[in-house]
This record gives sequence, C-alpha cells and structure tokens, in this order.
Amino acid sequence: MSARDNILGRLRDRQGGPLSAPDSDFGVVTGRQWSRHERLERFEHWISSVHGEVIHCNSAGWTETLAKVLADKGVKRLALGREHPVAQQAREALADHEVELVDADRDIEGWKRELFDGVEAGLTSTRGAIAETGSLWLWPTPDEPRLLSLVPPLHIAVLDADSVEDTFFDVVTGQGWASAMPTNALLISGPSKTSDIEQTLAYGVHGPRELVVILRDA
Repeated sequence: MSARDNILGRLRDRQGGPLSAPDSDFGVVTGRQWSRHERLERFEHWISSVHGEVIHCNSAGWTETLAKVLADKGVKRLALGREHPVAQQAREALADHEVELVDADRDIEGWKRELFDGVEAGLTSTRGAIAETGSLWLWPTPDEPRLLSLVPPLHIAVLDADSVEDTFFDVVTGQGWASAMPTNALLISGPSKTSDIEQTLAYGVHGPRELVVILRDA
C-alpha cells in the first residue's frame, strides 16, 4: 500500500469522529496555542527566512499598499482574477494607475504566451496561513488559476491576519478535510527555490523569484 493510500485510509477511518493531532504536531509538543501576536510573528519569521517579504497594512488601505508595491517593483502588467473581492478591489483601486490589468480567468491556451512572456506579477487572494511553517494556503479556482501564483516573476498574495492558524493540523481540522478532502488546496512557503549539486540556492527557477505577502490587519 502506498503512503498516499495509508493517509487516505486513516482519514476515512476518522470520519464520524474527531481527528487527533499527530505526535509531531506543535499542539502536542507545547500543550498550548500561540497568541495572535506570536502566531503572526512566527509566520513572518519563517516566510521571511526563505526570502518572502511581508508588508503590514490595515484592511481599509491595503490597495494603497498594493499600488506602492507595484510602483516599487516596476510592475507594468499585473495578472489577476475578476470575481474574488481581492481582485475586484484591486481593479477599482488601480483603474487610474499606469498598470495594465491582465485577465486571468481565461483558457490558458488563449493567453499562455502572454502569461509567460508579458506578465510581470500575479495577484491572488489566500485562504489562510500556517504560523508553524511560515506557509500560505490557497485554493486556486478558474478565476484565480494555479498558474497565477506559479508563472509570473512576482507573486503578490493578500492575507488576512485573522486567518493565520498555528499548524497545518489546525487547518485540516478547522476546514473539515477529514470528511471532504480538498482537491485543489495549495501550500506556498516562499518564492521558488532550488539548489544545484554544490548546494547553491537559486530563486525563480521553477516559479516566482519574489513573493510579497500583503498582510491585512484591522
């Protein structure tokens, strides 16, 4: 039996009853939860340690932060969806800026060359983040396809502070994945990185060279 079958089997066995934390989980090791401040601090520490950039702002003014990021990074063409509130607010705020907005909710065959050769950044929402590992978790949709966070050199992700969980286990239990396994959940722990035989790290080889997290707080 494969590792995947073992995992799925354990999850199916738990249907109808609560999940228990794995032995290696943070909650078992410490016996307590992090405070909100600790949670955000740990998330930023770990994602920054792998060259992710976190920019704090209040929820009301996050589009001003987005516009500044685009100006500072020299972004002229931004790919984004149209249906999610993050995309809608960004489109409204950037209407008078010198940034061309590229629709991402299209059949990839119709704009593949444009995506790979003519888009400098992709903007996505997030469903939350994990403090223990400094990871974002996204749920790609036709409006915000996976390629939006994978292909452009710069990925800008919008994260709400209250959606940061302690551990991946907390995400699994909070979202009820034991009874309804997600088919499209995506974990991101920094910009794309790889290393050669000499263990020299290189960024942007298999994905974005830069990751900017706009962290919205009340």
